[in-house]
Formats: sequence, structure tokens, C-alpha cells
Amino acid sequence: MATLLHLDSSLFPASASASRAVTEAFRKAWEEQHPQGTVNYRDLSAEPVPHLDALTASAGFADPAAHTPEQAAAFAERLKLVEELEAADAVLIGAPMYNFTIPSTLKAWMDQVLLMGRTAGPDSTLKGLPIVVVASRGGSYAPGTPREGYEYVQNYLRAVLADMVGAEVDFIVPELTMAAANPAMADLVPLAEASREQALADAAEKAKQLAARVAA
Repeated sequence: MATLLHLDSSLFPASASASRAVTEAFRKAWEEQHPQGTVNYRDLSAEPVPHLDALTASAGFADPAAHTPEQAAAFAERLKLVEELEAADAVLIGAPMYNFTIPSTLKAWMDQVLLMGRTAGPDSTLKGLPIVVVASRGGSYAPGTPREGYEYVQNYLRAVLADMVGAEVDFIVPELTMAAANPAMADLVPLAEASREQALADAAEKAKQLAARVAA
């Protein structure tokens, strides 16, 4: 049966998080298709992984046989994250926009799992891996909007996951999520509600399609 790796990185609980609501819809539809499958879940906000440090990074470029005991211990923890990712048939990532980019906890996870010569580069072990990213944001950064140039979530993740890793990346983008709470955005509430409903529907549909594909 297929294995889904599900990552959430929102600071907020599901009741107050647009990205968590959409990843939950995706996961529910996925589990309906694969009731006997496996879902490995990481809440990177509740249980953040360590930031990459010099010791762990240097171990990634050294021959394992030459690792110091400290390097070996640090690299072993990194390998757990890498192997968990490599074992997945599909990946689901909740990536809300904070200050124009991804949460630092998600960046820390990515720094740990991006291992040149293994998961990144021309011979990536993750080539072709389907990854669905729920990229929620309080406003709109779509092409043609005033803040188009400030979009560093989709652009960054596409560059890293698609170009460096070779994964197949798909985005679901619930936007204008702050409309209901910001009086200055009151006239955008209908658009925000429509965006949310579309994102939830897209999540369920993409989950069904992807579940059928990896099970084939």
C-alpha cells in the first residue's frame, strides 16, 4: 500500500489555519482511498527538527567511514529524515506564507533532507516523487497583482523541489485568508471564501487522483 508523508508547518491549530484545513481535506480523501495505507505525519511547528549546523552539514560531505563520533551521531538523525522522505510514495506539505516566504520550521526540515548527491542533484533519489504543497497566504500574490514580486513561497519551493530534487510539484493556493479579520479587506471576503472552497475541493480531488495513480 502507498505511503503518504504529511508535513504541516502552520503556527496555528487546524481551527485557525487555512493550510491545515486544506491538508486535512487532502489527507482525509487520501485515507479514504487507502484505508490500509500508511501516513507518516510531522507537525513541524509542534515538534520542529533541528536547524542544520556546521557539524551535520560537514558530515554530509565527508566519507561516513571518516566521521567523528559527533558527526556520526548528528548525521544519523539527518538520515532518519532523508529515509522517511525517500520511503514516501507521495508528499503533502502545508506551507503558509509568513513574511513573504515559508515558515522557518519548514526551511529547517528542507535543509536537513536536501542532501547533494543523494536527494538533490542529477541523480536524486526523489526524482519524479509527487509533492502537493498547500501554499496559503493572507493576501494575493498572483500574477498581475500589486504584490506579485513578493511571492517567495511557490517560486522558492518550485526551484528547490522541482529543479534541485526533480520532484513533481503541484500547488494548491488558498489566498486572501486574512480578509475576514482585516476590515480593510472586507470587500474581498467573497473572493476569500471562494478561494477556500476551491482549495478544499482541489485538495480532495488531487488526493483521489494521486492515490489512484500511486496504487496503480
